[in-house]
Amino acid sequence: MRDQAERTEATEFLSDARLLAAACGLLLIVKVWLASRLDLYSDEIFYWLASTMPAPAYSDLPFVTALLAGLGSALDPGNPLATRALFLAGGSCLPAVVYWVSLPFAGRRDALQAALLSICIPLGGFLGLLAVPDVPMLLCGLIGLGFLDRALRTDGIGHWLAAGAFMALGLCTHYRFVLFPAAAMLYLLLHRRDVWRNGGFLLAAGIAAIGLFPILWANLPGNMGSASFYFVERHPWQFNAEGLLQVPMQILIVTPPLYALLLYSAWLMFKRRDTHVNLLLWVAVPHLLVYALFAPWADANSTTEHWPLPGYFPLLVFAPEALRRTHAWLAPRLTGAALAVRSIPAIGFIGALLALAGIGSQSWQTQLLPFVGAGVLSEKMAGWEVFAEHAGQLLREDFNEQPVTVTDNYYTAAQLQFAEVAAGAYTLDMDKAVRDGRFRQFELWGRTGEFVRLRPGEPMLFITEDSALDVEQKHELMSRACGLADSLEQIDQLSLFEGDKRFGFYRGRVSAEINAPAASPCPYPPRAWIDQPAQGAILSGTIAVGGWAYNEDLGVERVLLLLDGDVIAEFEYGLPRPDVVEARDFRTDPNQPNLGFRGEFDTAAFTSGRRELSIRIIDSRGFATDYGRREVVLENP
Repeated sequence: MRDQAERTEATEFLSDARLLAAACGLLLIVKVWLASRLDLYSDEIFYWLASTMPAPAYSDLPFVTALLAGLGSALDPGNPLATRALFLAGGSCLPAVVYWVSLPFAGRRDALQAALLSICIPLGGFLGLLAVPDVPMLLCGLIGLGFLDRALRTDGIGHWLAAGAFMALGLCTHYRFVLFPAAAMLYLLLHRRDVWRNGGFLLAAGIAAIGLFPILWANLPGNMGSASFYFVERHPWQFNAEGLLQVPMQILIVTPPLYALLLYSAWLMFKRRDTHVNLLLWVAVPHLLVYALFAPWADANSTTEHWPLPGYFPLLVFAPEALRRTHAWLAPRLTGAALAVRSIPAIGFIGALLALAGIGSQSWQTQLLPFVGAGVLSEKMAGWEVFAEHAGQLLREDFNEQPVTVTDNYYTAAQLQFAEVAAGAYTLDMDKAVRDGRFRQFELWGRTGEFVRLRPGEPMLFITEDSALDVEQKHELMSRACGLADSLEQIDQLSLFEGDKRFGFYRGRVSAEINAPAASPCPYPPRAWIDQPAQGAILSGTIAVGGWAYNEDLGVERVLLLLDGDVIAEFEYGLPRPDVVEARDFRTDPNQPNLGFRGEFDTAAFTSGRRELSIRIIDSRGFATDYGRREVVLENP
């Protein structure tokens, strides 16, 4: 009987191992494929840029993430897959790490099932696709936790040394990692005071403390500016009720069945009253509670969905037992109990595939746009290769000598360097770079607008990502750019994905004197307004359309009417609008006060239904800007 039971257990273990191998293999194939197709997004490209200028730490993070991105990129420079290679490898190792952490607490089969469940947490299965710090942070945290548990069980010096080393590496990865050693210290203080005089523990603590050196290196010379940004400046510290949605959002992200299973697993762990199991709880619970309690006072754009992720992994150790108990409870009450229990990890795994598909959809922008329409798909990881090729062509054809390249945001500058189009590009980014805590780093690198002034008389290529700017932001940006140049003129535009991603390219020359007057005329963006028809108007018959448009310094040449992006008429432009001049308080449009436009179109020429009305403004240099999109309804008899 015993031999039969052992054979059955071995067969079941082998079956689970095959399932885990198949699931991990599928995820790896999908992630490698997507990683080779998707461009690097803003965080990834910044870590890569940081890797080209090695340092113990940077303005937002210590060195580990940049180091991994740089080592991967060295395999094949300019290839996004290579930049992500080590993160892909790390993400693929997570199930094996979960198995290893689980072994002292459970049997081989439970440990294997815990490993399988680790990729059924959607964000857990997703990890590794992107070159972000979550992968090394989670790996270091779990491995450090596993060695700490073994050190407490055996008092082996090797385990103490390894625990300290991985805690140190984790601290060199991200500020958020501090929850791992902090939770471990609290656990030891409350449950294992006997180890505080243990030589192995003291050695491990000393090694772990080395991980603080990069953080101190980055903060002490700058009055703790980096830490202050993360823990103080980026958050409003005012109650916001939307933050209360953090837990419901986590339930949806993890999937409700799996979230409930993990809570049940935590309850089973708590009931055991086991000292070693308490270590897992002390690591898991703070990661879940801290962010849930912190969310209502934090910047909604900063407290993101992946932050509590490390809290779920220690709970996986007892999740297989929770599944068995759930099945035992359901079996007498539900005919399909076995199917219901199996659906819990299955739903989570499908969630992981859907998360990958959602991000991966950016690589099929052209194919999907006819079905989903403009403005639906994200373009953060799409179009950068085309953009870099276009910028490179302009540099070759429009400049006799290599110009100073300046961009409106830091990630555009980094993309140009990644594509080896423009080394050492500067950025005028005072918005996203500040929000992301990276402006200080660009100052340290000498890549901000003030350093452009150190290149007097040199030609300049200025690039704006117009799709990321509203009119006010673009106007302020152009004022700053013109303040750096003796002359500045638009030379080209690039529109991708039906206008979802747009760029403007400008040629100029850096001012020869610091206090030189700003370039004039300055290529400000046009501004306009459609007086009628109103948003949501129901239109039938011949419809009058009118409004006003102006372009400071340059002037407007023509105004066209668009329906669903297609030109259907040209307006009469130049009608008197002194009210606009008075209200807008400007004096530099050469057409003022004749800024009005008017025209008509017959709805009978078009199919009835909801349509998008807009105008296209063409300035005196011949460059076009679409403006004033509004939805109307055509109703023809």
